[in-house]
Amino acid sequence: MPEIRVSLSISSDKYLAFYKGTADTVVTRAMDGRKVKFPARVLRQFLTHDGIEGEFAIQFNENNKFVGIKKLR
Repeated sequence: MPEIRVSLSISSDKYLAFYKGTADTVVTRAMDGRKVKFPARVLRQFLTHDGIEGEFAIQFNENNKFVGIKKLR
């Protein structure tokens, strides 16, 4: 399954916008420079009081649809 690696640093205050409904997607750059867009809700499992921090691998299918995400560090 193809995957893209991203490094994220999202403060808890900024992630609060996703809970409030003012934002529903995360747009960032992958480590290889590609632009990546995925649903913000998939990050809930990684949310701490400090926000979301780390390196993640995002899996997608042959149609470039989101399949899963895992934290690498």
